[in-house]
Parts: sequence; C-alpha cells; structure tokens
Amino acid sequence: MALIKTDDEIAKMREGGALLSKALQSAVDMAKPGVTMRELDAEAERVIRAGGGVPSFKGYGGADPFPSTLCISKNDEIVHGIGERDIVLEEGDIVGLDIGLWLHNLATDMAVTVPIGNISKERKALLRTTRDSLYAGLEVIKPGAFISDIGTAVESAVDTKKYGIIEALVGHGVGHAVHEYPHIPNYKTKQFPKVKIKKGMCLAIEPTVTTGSKEIATDEDGWTIVTEDGSDASHFEVTVAVTEAGYEILTPLPEVKI
Repeated sequence: MALIKTDDEIAKMREGGALLSKALQSAVDMAKPGVTMRELDAEAERVIRAGGGVPSFKGYGGADPFPSTLCISKNDEIVHGIGERDIVLEEGDIVGLDIGLWLHNLATDMAVTVPIGNISKERKALLRTTRDSLYAGLEVIKPGAFISDIGTAVESAVDTKKYGIIEALVGHGVGHAVHEYPHIPNYKTKQFPKVKIKKGMCLAIEPTVTTGSKEIATDEDGWTIVTEDGSDASHFEVTVAVTEAGYEILTPLPEVKI
C-alpha cells in the first residue's frame, strides 16, 4: 500500500470525489424534518451506484460489518451512526452525514453536519466552529510541513474553553484503503510519529467537536460513537491531495446554510 499516489491515481480519486460529493449533496438536500435516516441512506447509495461507484462503508468491518452506505449521527452522536435506522429527523436536530466510496479501486471519504430546519444559535455556532477548524487545518498542508501541524491548526481555531475536541478520533490517509497511515490528530500533540507531508499524499482531514467533554462512549449497537456527557457533536471532513503548492480538495463540501 503506497503512501504516495501517482498523478493518474489522484485523477481517478478526483473523479470519485466528484461523485461522492454529488451523492452527499443529494442526501443533504433531502435532510429535512419528517425524513428518515433510512431514506437518506437509500438516496446516497442510489447516486453512488448510478455513477459507477461502490459504497465503501457498507460491509466494512469483520464479523459484524457496517450495514449502511451513510454514517448518520444525530445530536450527541459523533460518528458511525448506522444509516439504515428508521429514525425520523426532527426540527432543530443537527445531523452528521459521513460517506465514502470506491471508484476505479480507489477510496475517497467526506462528511458534513447539517441543520434540520431551524436550529439553536448554540448549534449553529458549533457547526461553524467545526467547519472553520477543518479549513484551518487544511491551510497548513504543503510539502515539507508535518502532519502534526494540521492538528495544531485545528485546535487553534477552536475555543477549547467552550468546546471539546474529540482526541480518540483522528483523520487518516486514504486511497488504496478506506483508512491508511498516517493518523491525523485534531489537536496539538507529540504522541504520534513525526510524519513529513509530501506531494502525492492523500489525506482525510476530519475534526470532531462537541459542546461539552471530549470523552466518548459506544452505543449498544456496537458502532455509534456518542459523547459521554450527552453534549452535541459536529463532524466535517474532506479528502485532499497534497500538491507542489499546497493541497487540492478532492471531495468538495456540499452547500449547507448554517
């Protein structure tokens, strides 16, 4: 599994990323009060398969594989919520939509957290903070910088007296597999190996931020990760390719009004 992707592989990932963004945008457009998680999941899978892709999350794992195309996580659910649940979205909810696909035997990955109808100003602030921290992390990506610089930049964009950054969840390399080396923390730390960023790396950057503690728990379904204190959570993610000058977003985020 090569850490560096060729120009041809990045071109194919760019195509996959465009299809993934299209599928996620379609789910975002449907995400309104009264719609079920299962309906969003079916729509995202329809768009992926119509474009020649294969959902990368569905069937992921060992003896108990993940059952849906989308990870759908509501309010205090951080990530990995099962998308085929018949849970109805309600006015005021915030919902994380995380999605991945295979196209041309290459994987891309992305996520967005969306408001369902009108949401509180506190939830709007959480979503904006998480989204801004993602872009802050992206801005330091260039050949010669270090993976740890990304986490430092993400943390600098978050008021940690007001919000929690989930430390147990990290970004990752992506392309030849859904999850590749290196791990990409979303906070300042020296606990991970020092990895220099190089042209041709493809990275999934994905901060997860809460309105409370950074501590997490796993729901009884074995997949859904929630905040231990019941506080709200938000998650944004893009796949990028490292270029000579900096980076290219391969999975443009959907249009979301926050």
